[in-house]
Amino acid sequence: MSEFDPKLVAKALLRRARIGTLATLGPDGAPYASLVSIATDLDGVPVTLISDLALHTGNLARDARASLLVATIGAGDPLAHPRLSVAVVAERSAGERPRHRFLARHPGAAGYADFPDFSFRRLVPTGAHLVAGFGRIVDLCAADLLTELGDADELVAAEAGAVAHMNEDHADALLLYATRLLGEGRGDWTVSGLDPEGLDLACGDRTARLPFPRRVTSPGALRGILKELADAARAVPAAAAP
Repeated sequence: MSEFDPKLVAKALLRRARIGTLATLGPDGAPYASLVSIATDLDGVPVTLISDLALHTGNLARDARASLLVATIGAGDPLAHPRLSVAVVAERSAGERPRHRFLARHPGAAGYADFPDFSFRRLVPTGAHLVAGFGRIVDLCAADLLTELGDADELVAAEAGAVAHMNEDHADALLLYATRLLGEGRGDWTVSGLDPEGLDLACGDRTARLPFPRRVTSPGALRGILKELADAARAVPAAAAP
């Protein structure tokens, strides 16, 4: 059994999440919880797309503090599955990268993302509380959830092109990553994003996270590690895949 690493578990929960419960503060100070679609920016900060007509948007305009809950849903007791509650401060984002990352995870949102009453928000973590099972309850700081980008300018600049290249030319490798390394079911797996620590995969409503065995900060290092992972996946017999 692998050693429990709360930081890795928390990061994986955020990277894989497509939806979360956003709790904002109403005009009377009472909490208001709503369901939102989310993705993550390259640095791991959750990103959402919200309408000016939504109650939570008005709440955030008065007080940018909020809490975001993400959880793994599975069979059996729902409380037996990992979940992460993240304290955040919402900030409006006009940059192209958060928009690109969100629409890669939620392509259907492209039909309304540019409506004048919609805007992207980065939900910047200030702390978190992880419940990952019996005896695995941990408080985390913001840095525990985020991915350092200070030394990865080359990778950041190449991310969109690398994602497009993998999706256009390496569907076979993506299927191997998903099925033989991650134990996911077959399907048309694509890359929705990448960062120095891993690859985000999607297949319809399903998501997966492929962690890199070591940090990558350049396109050359990325090519090398993706080939290494593809070779490792090919070495796993189909019947022995996790």
